[in-house]
Amino acid sequence: MGTKTVDETVTPAKADDENVDVTETTEAPAEAVTGDESEEVAAEATEAAPSFVGQGAAAVVSAALGLVSLTGGWIGTVAAARQTLIGQLETRSDAAVATQIQAVYGDAWQASALFAGLFAVVALIVGVVVLARPAFGTPGLPQPAWIKSVAWGGVALGVIGLLLAVLKYTDALLGLPSAG
Repeated sequence: MGTKTVDETVTPAKADDENVDVTETTEAPAEAVTGDESEEVAAEATEAAPSFVGQGAAAVVSAALGLVSLTGGWIGTVAAARQTLIGQLETRSDAAVATQIQAVYGDAWQASALFAGLFAVVALIVGVVVLARPAFGTPGLPQPAWIKSVAWGGVALGVIGLLLAVLKYTDALLGLPSAG
């Protein structure tokens, strides 16, 4: 690598005993960095830096679940269809019209709202965990801005989806028509 020289200051106590001059010389032949070594150095640098893949994936999942809570998902549709079928089977033909509407349509509407609310809550939880993760990670290592943006989008969609699901479930939004 090169020559290294270390000079120590002589203290008065040492000066009386003997004259001390420490000079250390080490010479090593300069080695050329080969391709294998540069790949190892690059691999070590890559391993040392976090990739944020998990946080990015979780942020995207949060946004997707928030979107599903707004638009409805397959499982919510199946649950609503099941409630419609159960309502049709359990309702007598001579029941009041309001009872038939509630059993056939109202319960299905509420089942759909329930699953939309569940998707919204999961989107909120995942988004908040992604946003809170840097507080428990490596100090001084900032989270990439795109992960924060997508996670905030998932949280916002989750809040809107939860609000709409609650309004839908309580019939405050698009309630059942009256039967008479």
